[in-house]
Amino acid sequence: MHVHRPKVEYFDIAELTNTDPKGFIRTVERYHLEPWGLYMARSADHPQFHYLESWLLPALGIRATVFHFHPAHMRDQDYYIDIGEFGEFEPKRWRSVDHYLDLVVRTGRETQLLDVDELLAAHATHLIDAAIAEQAVATATRAIDGIAAHGHDFLAWTASLDMPLTWM
Repeated sequence: MHVHRPKVEYFDIAELTNTDPKGFIRTVERYHLEPWGLYMARSADHPQFHYLESWLLPALGIRATVFHFHPAHMRDQDYYIDIGEFGEFEPKRWRSVDHYLDLVVRTGRETQLLDVDELLAAHATHLIDAAIAEQAVATATRAIDGIAAHGHDFLAWTASLDMPLTWM
């Protein structure tokens, strides 16, 4: 398995841009800031999806994304959740650092943990230290527990934490 460095992404609210981990700068259609998080919506030139919406929720250590897939690439998922560090690092600029683990939420049915192998490989090759790996596992566990406790309803979980999320 090829192990990549933690993916870093930037969100520039003033410039309405999103810089992806490969350095590509994308135009953002909409940012919306709440005391507990940042919402972003933008088009995508990806072969599998044409649009994405994300909420960065620093206190939870997650980024929740809704992908708008092309019909030929539809997936059985409602929310894709990245585990990591998310937050404002300069005025009107946010940064995300991915900690490898991901969750797929299928509302009312299940919450699936992904990429444990990537997390362990990143730790084994010293791309992340033990503290970050442990934090990623703890964050993912809290999210899985919270979502499951609300019937695998991600929006019910965040609403119970006074973080009502809205999407386009």
